[in-house]
Amino acid sequence: MLNPHINLQSKTVLITGASQGIGLATAKVLAGYGATVVLAARSIDKIHHAVANIRQAGGAAHGVVCDVTDYLSVSAAVDATLAHTGCIDVLVNNAGVIDPLTSLVDSDPALWSHAVDVNLKGVYFSMRAVLPHMIKLGSGTVVNMSSGAANSALEGWSNYCSTKAAAKKVTEVAHAEVGAQGIKVIGLSPGTVATDMMAKIRDAQINAVSRLAWSSHIPPEWVGEGVAYLCSPDSDDLAGSDFSLKTPEGRARVGLPA
Repeated sequence: MLNPHINLQSKTVLITGASQGIGLATAKVLAGYGATVVLAARSIDKIHHAVANIRQAGGAAHGVVCDVTDYLSVSAAVDATLAHTGCIDVLVNNAGVIDPLTSLVDSDPALWSHAVDVNLKGVYFSMRAVLPHMIKLGSGTVVNMSSGAANSALEGWSNYCSTKAAAKKVTEVAHAEVGAQGIKVIGLSPGTVATDMMAKIRDAQINAVSRLAWSSHIPPEWVGEGVAYLCSPDSDDLAGSDFSLKTPEGRARVGLPA
């Protein structure tokens, strides 16, 4: 733990897209801070394996099946989480896709549309299902996994740039609507992260991000540390913003190496 003063012992955290990559790493980090983590993803086998690993390490974890493109599935996952834990203190909207990695004119409309369903509608669906519970509690934190792509125009990423920009705006609107009700909504832009998604980006060789040295990508555990920081009162002044781990200032604030 980078920040031993952060205590998530009494908190339940629901994480979407938690069977691998950033989502799984975040679940492990937050469990290390004492949180009860609920891993949500489509693959029940991967979820069961991940939950077992966290429990073997001494963490508290549950798994729920969830397809973020289907509101009924998201709502059922929220209900299952509440049945397991009685509360949702933190929502981490992490589920995301990068395909299709191609020019707009060559893109598959079905894949492009699916990216909207996951990267944008999935964020909305999860917030729509969880926020009423947080409003009743009068507290809560929502961390929406963002990206520098939200502010960029990168060749081959028309779907990703567009959906991340739209999700960033949803974060800002949600903050305006529920911030005064004790709920903190924040975007987290981690920069480039050494995951399977980044390997797919590298192999596509479609823009400057594809050609970055692998050593320049941060480990997914650093993103988990960023989420832990955003769950703490130390980040209250960041509510409604898009906090970046790409800057030296952002990393220093979390306690990560520059």
